[in-house]
Amino acid sequence: METERLLLRPLSPDDAEDHARYQGDAEAVRYLRWPVRTPEESRAHLALRLPSDRLAADGDVVVLAIVPRSGPLTGRVVGDLTLIASSVEQAGIEIGWVLHPEAQGQGFATESARALLDLAFDRLGAHRIVAQLDARNTASARLCERLGLRLEAHHLDDEYCKGEWTSTLVYALLARER
Repeated sequence: METERLLLRPLSPDDAEDHARYQGDAEAVRYLRWPVRTPEESRAHLALRLPSDRLAADGDVVVLAIVPRSGPLTGRVVGDLTLIASSVEQAGIEIGWVLHPEAQGQGFATESARALLDLAFDRLGAHRIVAQLDARNTASARLCERLGLRLEAHHLDDEYCKGEWTSTLVYALLARER
């Protein structure tokens, strides 16, 4: 799948080096549920995530690489987009993203996430899309709002993560709200 500036394609084992670059960056994973990953941990994580290429059952995960098509980052995987089948029966999909700091501030997150919404609604037939994020992640909250997702919940201190209690924001969008 292509956008104006990006190629969005399934993440592959060949992406291990680039994947390790952003998964191993403390700033990139600061608000995510997992710690900084070593290159070996990143490769092992890829091996677990990559077998899935469809959302056929609850819990299935599809991961798309974000690859700039021009500029200094051309051809490198600078982040990824995740689709999780939260409820196949109810046509519910959870989305998420992670982007290396060197690729942030260039509109890549907005451009790729818009394409992800189009994919989920138009090609996968989603009824409802949800994004859950650490409440301190103001950049992702702003992205959700730019995408038209509405804030549905703010769960206070609902998860113990990386040695501290964190709060979660839940954003959502229905197909009819697009």
